[in-house]
Amino acid sequence: MKIKLAHFLTLLFILFSFTSFAKVKKTKKVLTDTVKVGAYIISIHDINFHQQEYTARFWLWFIYDNPNFDFSKQIDITNAKDIDISSATIDTVNGKYWAQMRVKCTMKENWRVHDFPFDTQHLKIVMEDEALDIDNLVFVADTASSRFDNVEALSSWKVNNFNVSTSIARYNTSFGNPEPGFDKQEFSKFTISMDIEREAKGLFLKIFLGMYFAFLIALVSFLTDTNELDPRFGLPIGGLFAAVGNKYIIDSLLPESSQFSLVDILHNLTFLGIFCILTVSAIALKLHNGGKIPTAHRLNKVGAAVVIIGYILSNIYYIINA
Repeated sequence: MKIKLAHFLTLLFILFSFTSFAKVKKTKKVLTDTVKVGAYIISIHDINFHQQEYTARFWLWFIYDNPNFDFSKQIDITNAKDIDISSATIDTVNGKYWAQMRVKCTMKENWRVHDFPFDTQHLKIVMEDEALDIDNLVFVADTASSRFDNVEALSSWKVNNFNVSTSIARYNTSFGNPEPGFDKQEFSKFTISMDIEREAKGLFLKIFLGMYFAFLIALVSFLTDTNELDPRFGLPIGGLFAAVGNKYIIDSLLPESSQFSLVDILHNLTFLGIFCILTVSAIALKLHNGGKIPTAHRLNKVGAAVVIIGYILSNIYYIINA
């Protein structure tokens, strides 16, 4: 009887030990460090569409309890090409650590150029801790204090929907951890996001003025007589070369894309318009040489009206819908 009682007590002790251990583990998991994070955008500049990048300068701060944290060394901006952290300070306020740092980074960005130069871009700066997963550290966004500089932040662009938020970054890998149960990792993520809308009226005239002048040069050929070979064909061909050159200049500013952008559409309309001018000139010349001079002149007037009206209306349509 004593032996059975001893076995029962032993079994009860083992069961109690496992339950206590599980509770300790569970309690340990709950004790996750919570860090309040905020940002102040100083400036967004060096926007480079061709290299698909821009430079961001901002202040970053952290409010936390754990004295072992050093965010100037352990923070990672996941979508940055390079990061430069300076002016890092740590102070204690009301029993909490308050860390500040100034950050300058070159950001990667997949620019949306379909409506260029009437484009709106969505910028994101994403930060994670390099080593501590979500079981050890959780970010909380300081939405009340996070701002951007209304005067210096960005020139020639309008900033909308500025926001700071937190979420979870999930990685379907153990990063080589041989311990079982670590087939995926989760990290707390802090994100600065904003929409920027280009103030494009002046830029539109600057980049497309050469194209429109090229088309006007081609239109001058309608003012000459239908049998004047050199101006009837020389002027449109000269305008065509000027329009092609203008497109090459604009394309050098933009990233490569398989989609047709507004730049492509407007230039293709110009190429098509010049081709129509050459076609009307060729038909009018043939009619003139065949002795049908009144018909050639009438075709010249009707062709000029159709080309001009069609070109203007198609440009207005695509520009309004950009």
